[in-house]
Amino acid sequence: GELRIGDVGKEVTLSGWVQKSRDQRGMAFVDIRDRYGQTQCVFPNPGDNPPEEKKGEKERYEIARKLGREYVIQVTGKVIERSNKSKDKATGAIELAPTSIKVLNQSKTP
Repeated sequence: GELRIGDVGKEVTLSGWVQKSRDQRGMAFVDIRDRYGQTQCVFPNPGDNPPEEKKGEKERYEIARKLGREYVIQVTGKVIERSNKSKDKATGAIELAPTSIKVLNQSKTP
């Protein structure tokens, strides 16, 4: 089923469609939709010249900020508690901090 606050700390893999993608410069937020609902994924931007240990984080941010609506993606990461909880969504108390992202299929804009 959908991820909940009880899943915090778990490593999970989600596959689904991009419902919404927002680039806030310091972070990119991607709402992934699957058959269970929506989960927000957070991709921090480590800056233009990140240290070696942050290069993977920069690559994930760059992929996330270019995602379009209805792209099919797969993300793996750790379930974390949201600092700014959303009471409007069943999954509003958690988000995913991805350690990997893969674009499975792009969608064409009509």
